[in-house]
Amino acid sequence: MHVNRPLVGLTTYREAAQWGVWQTRADLLPSVYSQAIEAAGGVPVLLPPSAPGGAAAQSVVSRLDGLVISGGADVSPLRYDQQPHERTTTWRDDRDEWELALLAAADSGQKPVLGVCRGMQVMAVGAGGGLDQHLPDLVGHEEHNPGGDRFGSTSVRVEADSLLQKLVGDRLEVHCHHHQGVRSHPGFRPVAWAGDGTLEAMEQPGERFCLAVQWHPEMAADAGLFAGLVLAAQG
Repeated sequence: MHVNRPLVGLTTYREAAQWGVWQTRADLLPSVYSQAIEAAGGVPVLLPPSAPGGAAAQSVVSRLDGLVISGGADVSPLRYDQQPHERTTTWRDDRDEWELALLAAADSGQKPVLGVCRGMQVMAVGAGGGLDQHLPDLVGHEEHNPGGDRFGSTSVRVEADSLLQKLVGDRLEVHCHHHQGVRSHPGFRPVAWAGDGTLEAMEQPGERFCLAVQWHPEMAADAGLFAGLVLAAQG
């Protein structure tokens, strides 16, 4: 029997890149994201920043079955009414606008959404919340982002009776790479924490799959998150 594979949108970077003989700006995303969606039974669709944000977002989300807001650079602090911390850098206004528009369209259409790292922060800001711009100021260490291209390892405690707990269990070790965190998250339930108290996941109450994690599930064994998203996208 033929089973339709759901289309899952993945937001992308737009950066200077080099491959072969070419050195130019490119729309890109680490392949592990697409591979995680494929392994869960979905079809990945890359979504580079597009304009005009609102109209383009409504058009594309209407054709998708699910959405992933991927990791990446800091969110502009101006979007949550703060001045930039000295360590808040390299935000991308085009990506901020695009992803916030995609989230609004997904909310309107009640489409399943998974936020990854920056994606969790974008979802909090889109809901009217705010961020802590530099976690080491609060927790006194840099274990959440050891620098360069290395991932930190964090032990996460998951709230009982949550969607996240059904997908990944009560505790897990996760890969992380972030120096910011979610301070406030209107409309979302906090459902996971690191040992230092950093909020590691949040989810929207109700039947809809709308979940965000501060870590990088595409890099480790917690593929239950992608399986849950694809299952929800199948309707």
